[in-house]
Amino acid sequence: MSPIRAVLFDFFGTLTTAVHRGPAHANIARWLGCDPAVFAAELDRSFRVRARGGFGPQADALRRVTRRAGGRPSERRIAVALSARSAAVRADTRLRPDAVPVLAALRERGLPTAVISDCGPELPLFLSTLPVAPLLCTCVYSVEVGVCKPHPRIYLTACARLGVEPAQCLYIGDGGSRELSGARAVGMTAVRLTAPDLGRHLQFDADTGWTGWTAPSLTQAVEAFVPLGRRRP
Repeated sequence: MSPIRAVLFDFFGTLTTAVHRGPAHANIARWLGCDPAVFAAELDRSFRVRARGGFGPQADALRRVTRRAGGRPSERRIAVALSARSAAVRADTRLRPDAVPVLAALRERGLPTAVISDCGPELPLFLSTLPVAPLLCTCVYSVEVGVCKPHPRIYLTACARLGVEPAQCLYIGDGGSRELSGARAVGMTAVRLTAPDLGRHLQFDADTGWTGWTAPSLTQAVEAFVPLGRRRP
């Protein structure tokens, strides 16, 4: 195994606690003229296509989801809903208590870090406002690169930006999008986060057959390969 020279993280459910849609999403659905349950089901059904930009720009994507869910809102309502949806996704986002300490310790050791996330356009709009942002060297968003995990391009984009080889990378994720299998396939060391709160995490296309490394916390996942208590000489 090559020495670990970079650590890559999934975002939702990994740097954050388990994600659940809060009540604001139901209010947005009603504003758009949709039944909240039908709207949520359509968001789930279309997630991977939307996350790789397959529904077009943000307004087009929301309009398409809304129409599939039975709504026919005005353009003004779509515009209001776009802002409300970004706020709703932000409200669902809570960093894990050890996210900032782990990232800060990696920075202290001189190891570059990255986020690789399957996401819509909302996350790129607000991640820069979070305490983890100054501690990340780069963020690779599926909606911007046009592919979702486990496609090799999304991992290799992070490697190229950090100037490392896949074999030098530790990848940590909750297992959605078959991300662990994808990371291992390109040569990375992959660890599945098994924090207790993830039992009810909103997740798509999970790595259910994963038999590799696991850890119950971010700290333990990193420290299994990178000792955080002392700096690398």
